[in-house]
Amino acid sequence: MSSPNHQPDLEDSINVTEAHGRVILEAAAAAREKRIADNGSEPINLWILAACGVVAIIAGGILGGAGKLFSYGSSFREGYVRTPAPGTAESGPQPKEALAAYMAKGSKIYSAKCNGCHGPDAKGDGANFPSLVGSKWVLGETDRFAMIILNGLQGPISTGKSYGAGMAAQGAGLSPADLAGIMTFVRNNFGNSTGDVITVEMAKAAMEISDARANKGLQLTAAELEADHLKALPGEPLDPKAMVDPISLAPIAAPVAAPKVTP
Repeated sequence: MSSPNHQPDLEDSINVTEAHGRVILEAAAAAREKRIADNGSEPINLWILAACGVVAIIAGGILGGAGKLFSYGSSFREGYVRTPAPGTAESGPQPKEALAAYMAKGSKIYSAKCNGCHGPDAKGDGANFPSLVGSKWVLGETDRFAMIILNGLQGPISTGKSYGAGMAAQGAGLSPADLAGIMTFVRNNFGNSTGDVITVEMAKAAMEISDARANKGLQLTAAELEADHLKALPGEPLDPKAMVDPISLAPIAAPVAAPKVTP
């Protein structure tokens, strides 16, 4: 017999767990549909944001073309150069005195082209390669010295002695600055001390003279040197203490002194 307080069982066909889950999902979906942000406004639709972006781009293009709203030239005067912040000014190679700069350049060329034959002290070996120390042809007329470097030499040298097949031409690959550097370096190193600078201008002239030789491409002889090259290379002399760019060897103009103001 059934008790009066007895509650009937749920129908066997109802899955309580599944039904409960379905109710929760439906409630969550309804909440998403009617969601209201904390500030009381609904989230902005992404399509609205995209449309606003397109309108802004079009408006910017119209304003930029007609009124030059985005024109750099309309905002800054022509020739404007921004002043660098203190301590951030560009710094390149510092100028050097001409003799020191040319010597530094020549030292590198000597190591690459001359050291193997004449040695690190430029004294040669006495048998195959002559000494450059105190040489009359090194310290004498600059045209002659330049021609020997550019074209090489065969036969007897200034001392009357011959050295094997002679000296090979060294002009290939040399720039005027290279030639100027090596001439200045040898004439002022290893105990040599002429105190002068063979300038890039003089070296350019030497290359032109070399190209105009009747025996272009052949080694020089003492006879040709004596006949055609007993002279100084053309070009304005350069004060050994003048300041130059250590890379290009170009002279650096001295700064103009500010005019004195009379009180």
